[in-house]
Amino acid sequence: MKTGFDNKKYLKIQSEQIKKRIEQFGDKLYLEFGGKLFDDNHASRVLPGFQPDSKLQMLLQLRDEAEVLIVISSLDIEKNKVRGDLGITYDEDVLRLRSEFENVGLFVSSVVITHYNGQASADAYRARLERLGIKVYYHYTIDGYPNNVALIDSDEGFGKNDYVETTRPLVVVTAPGPGSGKMAVCLSQLYHEHKRGVKAGYAKFETFPVWNLPLKHPVNIAYEAATADLNDVNMIDPFHLEAYGTIASSYNRDIEIFPVLNALFEGIYGDSPYKSPTDMGVNMIGSCISDEDVCCNAAREEIIRRYYHALCNLALKGNNEQEVNKISLILKQAKLTTEYRRTTVAARERKELSGVATAAIELQDGTIITSRTSSLLGPSAALIVNATKHLAGIPHEIKLIPEEMIEPIQKTKVEYLHGHNPRLHSDEVLVAISLLSNTNDYCRQALDQLPKLNGCQVHSTVMLSEVDQKIFKKLGVGLTCDPVKKIGE
Repeated sequence: MKTGFDNKKYLKIQSEQIKKRIEQFGDKLYLEFGGKLFDDNHASRVLPGFQPDSKLQMLLQLRDEAEVLIVISSLDIEKNKVRGDLGITYDEDVLRLRSEFENVGLFVSSVVITHYNGQASADAYRARLERLGIKVYYHYTIDGYPNNVALIDSDEGFGKNDYVETTRPLVVVTAPGPGSGKMAVCLSQLYHEHKRGVKAGYAKFETFPVWNLPLKHPVNIAYEAATADLNDVNMIDPFHLEAYGTIASSYNRDIEIFPVLNALFEGIYGDSPYKSPTDMGVNMIGSCISDEDVCCNAAREEIIRRYYHALCNLALKGNNEQEVNKISLILKQAKLTTEYRRTTVAARERKELSGVATAAIELQDGTIITSRTSSLLGPSAALIVNATKHLAGIPHEIKLIPEEMIEPIQKTKVEYLHGHNPRLHSDEVLVAISLLSNTNDYCRQALDQLPKLNGCQVHSTVMLSEVDQKIFKKLGVGLTCDPVKKIGE
């Protein structure tokens, strides 16, 4: 896979930048972490070469100086809010995050429950965490937040919140998802630290938009597509332009909240250390792009992927029309159509010829392989077979799985398990090939090619089953589907 991002350089200069920011404030730095710490697949898609756990690896270079606070909103606990990518509730994800951090040697000191207003569900969750030996603190809902600065910056505002005890110079504040109250936790801690005579600072580590890339750079546009459901809008930072005469990319939420932050800083310290939202950031990701063309192409693919994802959600759930409309507009701004995606064109051309559901994959060398639905295999299963055979140099006429082996599996699926679709899914095909690989060299050779599918792009002319989607995800394949439901699933 072509890379366009220098991950090694990123780990080095990003950790150095955070160390400098700690030194700037003296005793302690509260670092708000936007995005995901160890499963940042969006960043790895738009910046090929960026490892999904890069930010975590960077933090590990500072592990002796760092501790982690995990923030969760009482509102999300009460609503049983679910992470779309993992399918688990935010309260369960807090425990997952804690376990993941501790497994790699990071110190998780406590959990902060925000927007607390006496919710019974929050109380029950706190009791559950405390039974596990986890320190828990409450931060309360403040009337008029974030605009009522006089109230916020008082004993009746931040002063009502629990003071979170920390012991290390770098305090990383993270959360399962957006809207958790991470920033408010940081600012509340600054208020309390100041009252205790501790010189503490605040900084923000937000991966996207990349401040030193143009506003309409494909990487920044891809971020806007990724957050279409949050209605984020990329904007030029007007405060940065006024202060320094230079253009920096930011987004609406940071720009809207900056005057309030500035007022809070002035209320706590008498002066603000920052002249712009961009100043608050410590993001060095833009300086580590090594091949801009590769990243631009990957970002354009991501914009289209987000569009298809939104279309499929609309077809399934029908509640995100606004998101679809926004990404449609983003496509026009980026001067893109779905035909930019080569697999889309190839899959549709194959469908026109065959009259059935099809799929296409673009391999790392640019080769396009297609497949169609048959009586034995679905399009995704057939595609994996065709792609691995091509990579292994196996003649097309060679059948990896004998028909007499497939038919009993189909009988079990339909007659005994009462399924409607007799065709084999991707996982079933891979299991069958694996069983045969001990005695069949072709099957063994095909299996050996699976790692080469990582980073490849696939398009299907029908929405795939959950199991097929998961297989492609595990293989590291970028998948898009036409918003057409499979018949017989």
